[in-house]
Amino acid sequence: MSDPRYTPLAQSLPATVPFVGPETQERQRGAPFDARLGANESVFGPSPRAIEAMQRAAGEIWMYGDPENHDLRHALAAHHGVQPENIIVGEGIDGLLGYLVRLLVGPGDAVVTSDGAYPTFNYHVAGYGGVLHKVPYTGDHEDPAALFAKAAEVDAKLVYLANPDNPMGSWHSGAEIVAAMEALPEGALLVLDEAYVECAPEATAAPVSADDPRVIRMRTFSKVYGMAGARVGYGIGAPGLISAFNKVRNHFGMNRAAQAGALAALHDNEWLAHVQSEIAGARDRIADIARQNGLEPLPSATNFMAIDCGQDGGFAKAVLDALVSMGIFVRMPFAAPQNRCIRVSCGRRADLDAFAEALPRALAAART
Repeated sequence: MSDPRYTPLAQSLPATVPFVGPETQERQRGAPFDARLGANESVFGPSPRAIEAMQRAAGEIWMYGDPENHDLRHALAAHHGVQPENIIVGEGIDGLLGYLVRLLVGPGDAVVTSDGAYPTFNYHVAGYGGVLHKVPYTGDHEDPAALFAKAAEVDAKLVYLANPDNPMGSWHSGAEIVAAMEALPEGALLVLDEAYVECAPEATAAPVSADDPRVIRMRTFSKVYGMAGARVGYGIGAPGLISAFNKVRNHFGMNRAAQAGALAALHDNEWLAHVQSEIAGARDRIADIARQNGLEPLPSATNFMAIDCGQDGGFAKAVLDALVSMGIFVRMPFAAPQNRCIRVSCGRRADLDAFAEALPRALAAART
């Protein structure tokens, strides 16, 4: 009996996943986490109106979701002052990144990203045979000028840039991004991941026309809107590019409850403001905890904070492992020198109390 006839590309790839989920780690350690502060979810939850809308939709869950995402696309278009033809909805930004790479990247095609930036994008590029070219962070910020220069050097089809950035929490003003785009080479598409922009200072979102064919902007309901488990993301781009998604996307990928919840969440500005306030307070608390332990919190425009552990990646990994062993789920950056940090998501008071209690013990364990 023979194995399936995998493609040469599939045979060349390692069997891996971009992230090891907290549930996997809980099974490995044989106990649940006391504080889930590693996945940048919103522990403050979704809008009550979104919950009610999803509960109502549960009675209709026997039906497929609208394959055109009509109501949500039109609401998002009105929200952003663009046309529905500028909006694509999909199964989180991760799903949309997969479709985008499938549309544009074939074996040997060049793609540019920052070393240590979002690994799921890299996972998709590898899965379609693209060649990744990476540039280092500059001062814990992604470097748009270096990214675009590298894109010109290697004739890249795609350039990935997150603003605000994950895993460092740093950010550029939208005006800086637009100015840097003047150096984006002809034929390269900028994938501007704005997953955390609702957490950021005003004017962080890039003031670029939705019809600009040089860029697609990615947004999500997974962060401030508190719907990570529903998997709702969307892209804003030129109509030709948005239409091309219909060639490759899963047309029934969005479930009805997620569509209804996102539509209700979009219209609940009061809850959005509440969560933004909670995030700001949690960032201040995380920064205080870090300083009380002699560590340096990095400025953040996201719903998490990177904490500089003051030594190298090995020491930060020892701190992280100790925290995990104590029931505190956190993560850390993947590439040096940013891997001198741990990354802590915003949490409720009880979550951060648990982190505050565990951190000095984790540091002591790492130092010995």
